Amino acid sequence: MLISIQNADVSYGGDPILEDVHFDIRKEEKIAVVGRNGCGKTTLLKLITGELTPQPRDSDDLPSVVRTGDPTIGWLSQMTFANEEASLGDELRSVFAPVLELKARMDTLLEKLSAGGDEKLAEEYAALEERFSYLGGYRYEKDYEQLFSRFGFSKEDEDRALSSFSGGQRTKIAFIKLLLTRPDILLLDEPTNHLDISTIAWLEGYIAEYPRAVVVVSHDRLFLDRVAETVYEIERGHVTRYFGNYSDYVRQKKERYEHQKKEYLAQQKEKERLQTIADHFIGKPTKAAMARSKRKAIERMEVVEKPEEEDLRAFHGLSEPLRQSGRDVLIVENLGIGYEESLCRVNLNLQKGKKLGIIGGNGLGKSTFLRTIMGKIPKKSGKYSFGYAVDVAYFEQQMARSQSTKTVLDEFWDEYPSMTETEVRSVLGGFLFSGDDVYKNVSEISGGERVRLALAKLLQTRPNLLLLDEPTNHMDIVGKEALEEMLSSYTGTLVFVSHDRYLIRRLADELLIFKPGEAEYFPFGYEEYERHYGKEKILEASAVWKIDGHEKEEETAAAAPPVKKGNPGKERARAERRQKRLEELLQENDGKKAGLEAELADPRWASDYEKLQEIQQKLDEAAAQEEAWLAEWEKLEEELSET
Repeated sequence: MLISIQNADVSYGGDPILEDVHFDIRKEEKIAVVGRNGCGKTTLLKLITGELTPQPRDSDDLPSVVRTGDPTIGWLSQMTFANEEASLGDELRSVFAPVLELKARMDTLLEKLSAGGDEKLAEEYAALEERFSYLGGYRYEKDYEQLFSRFGFSKEDEDRALSSFSGGQRTKIAFIKLLLTRPDILLLDEPTNHLDISTIAWLEGYIAEYPRAVVVVSHDRLFLDRVAETVYEIERGHVTRYFGNYSDYVRQKKERYEHQKKEYLAQQKEKERLQTIADHFIGKPTKAAMARSKRKAIERMEVVEKPEEEDLRAFHGLSEPLRQSGRDVLIVENLGIGYEESLCRVNLNLQKGKKLGIIGGNGLGKSTFLRTIMGKIPKKSGKYSFGYAVDVAYFEQQMARSQSTKTVLDEFWDEYPSMTETEVRSVLGGFLFSGDDVYKNVSEISGGERVRLALAKLLQTRPNLLLLDEPTNHMDIVGKEALEEMLSSYTGTLVFVSHDRYLIRRLADELLIFKPGEAEYFPFGYEEYERHYGKEKILEASAVWKIDGHEKEEETAAAAPPVKKGNPGKERARAERRQKRLEELLQENDGKKAGLEAELADPRWASDYEKLQEIQQKLDEAAAQEEAWLAEWEKLEEELSET
């Protein structure tokens, strides 16, 4: 156990935020924390870091936070840059200072041991070497290069000052810095925000293999399904633990609710029966004892609490389109999109009633496409046109960041001045703005609330074509599910950009996939897309990234799809021969590793630390070679299975 929080209460201004918290973090455990916006998830993270301490209690169950072994904790919100003018490379490599200090000390000890050092020095070296390995000393350069490229940076960016990067890029830099520190407990608060699908898929694998504890706060349900092994839900100030991933949590919560409801109703029925008997016989002297017995039976019952209804408040209000459009809703022919340079050309014939999901890597043109067809930026080439009687409503990302000194009520009412106050409040109520909420200033409400307000204004026009650019970025899970429900019943035509794979899987019946230099139309939904392309190809979907308008290529041979040569028979034979050779090499490598391991255990080298280090280095090289050969073998196996 790394951290154990027991009997913890936290309040702000006298209002309870969390009550009677019981929360444990075990070594290498992958934990998800879920709950509605404002439920106390960040407060729980602050309890973990020690930024907050539990409040005293009057009961005998005293609060406690026990930390075993003083674990290091890394949290993205606490990652800072000491010098804004430092280069990106220097800032990230500063993380390795403890590793490099250890290495320097180890090198010094190794020199002394080679000159005939004593047992005490040997023990110190062994302890330092163990710590060096734990901190990733043997692979820190590889980790640096992998994370650097995966988050979209190039070698040229290493020399740029931190102050020259945008806000989104700085968040990614802080994320890389956090991952490179390799803390004992990694706290991730909405880590998938603003990441494209391929990077999210990569991050899933990284976290699953991370050899330490991870606590994730996220509204990305598919991400939690693939990462979490324990889920803690915060609801109405109480924390409940569930075993398994997000889908397991949903199932278990429903089962718990149904079980408790069944027991509660059964107990209420039994109480009613006993009370009826007691009331019937209480006035009859010969039956008074029976009546008293029934009343005592009621008093002795262990009360089964009525289960609280799940907080399923969700916005609604998408009306049917005001009028029907023609069959062809949007026709796009060889449309060149981009700012300074063309990103790609798009061809599309969108039919009435279709729900088109737009996916792809960051900076490849998804939002640019929507902004182009809405006339916000000029096209580079080609043409596009909307069909007969098409009424468009467009939600763009910056609507969630809008600033206004108006109240929520006035912001909406000014848009639709002919409506009465009752009508306005009724519409806003459908989007969870009730009571005094409507008098809040727009600049003071959360991003999720601004999204709801923007959608309320847009949907009041009752469009028959709805264009949405990342509408769920600031929403909690219940909000996302509510939006999905609303959009799934929408009878108009829908086009939406999203990295939320749950949303895409549920809504999209066709896809527009943005890749480096091209946009591919796929006439099926996301599940078919995953089956068709496979996870590895999806991971490669963002081989080109844009940083400050400049395209950067990942240095990976896997980024380009294999070229089909002229003679499939010869290609298959070549692949089979290479596979056979790889199998021979792997067998030889096994023998080589066995010999090195035996040599490592040879008593002759027990005190020769330089020799031991040399053998270990050869072992590490053999292991790395094995990994590379296995990856090549698996790739060939995939190619062969497709032919």
